[in-house]
Amino acid sequence: MKMPNLGLGTFRLTGQPLRDSLLQGLELGYRHIDTAQIYANEAEVGQLMAESGVPRQDIYLTTKVWTSEFGQGKVIPSLEMSLEKLGTDYLDLALIHWPSPRDEVPMAVYLEQLAEAKARGLTREIGVSNFTVAQLKEAIDILGPGAIAHQQVEVHPLLQNRKVVEFCQAQGIAVTAYMPLAYGKVLSEPLLMEIGQRHGVSAAQVSLAWLLAQGMAVIPSSTRRENLTANLAALKVTLSSDEMAVIATLDRGERCANPDFAPAWDN
Repeated sequence: MKMPNLGLGTFRLTGQPLRDSLLQGLELGYRHIDTAQIYANEAEVGQLMAESGVPRQDIYLTTKVWTSEFGQGKVIPSLEMSLEKLGTDYLDLALIHWPSPRDEVPMAVYLEQLAEAKARGLTREIGVSNFTVAQLKEAIDILGPGAIAHQQVEVHPLLQNRKVVEFCQAQGIAVTAYMPLAYGKVLSEPLLMEIGQRHGVSAAQVSLAWLLAQGMAVIPSSTRRENLTANLAALKVTLSSDEMAVIATLDRGERCANPDFAPAWDN
């Protein structure tokens, strides 16, 4: 199954907010769910998927392996635990959530285990998240060209991560943009609001359309039906080449996800 371009992000969602997001989202037609071991909601996600009545094979499901599970012999058991929680026998995509902080675990150790998980059928595709260009090059050297299917990274008009995005695209690595609305910062961006008015849509929809037009998948998070519906409608927004170019001038390096264990970013 090909990853749908628009997915449901579940970062920081548990309990009723997660229920509102997933059940309404699946009802509206979303078929791509993104979770992670560190989100502590995999079991709830699995329950809600089952409750929704949408067949498992119709949902593209991603989870991410946390840094504590990188050591020798740990990645596969951690993914088996994720599968048990999610109530499924396979993932569509398994990602390394962050590169090992300060390279405490050599990259080859956890990436080779991830590749083994794919070989065993635990996941259909594998990838990484929050890797720099140098780390992506190292990953390709370890697993070989074509093995890394996806890179999930923060991208939005205020942080465009061009070096990483361009490298991924040149290598045939699909990019998923997380935090595509910059925690709501884009909603009040005058230029995006102005372009939105021209199209009869919101600044949020313009931001999503801008990312989608560059061939990226997006995983905004929302619990409100009207926002879930509006995000889906971004698939139908077509921006002109001039609009695409002027949005590209908004890059201010405004990074939302920058924990103390983050790698040395490219920009």
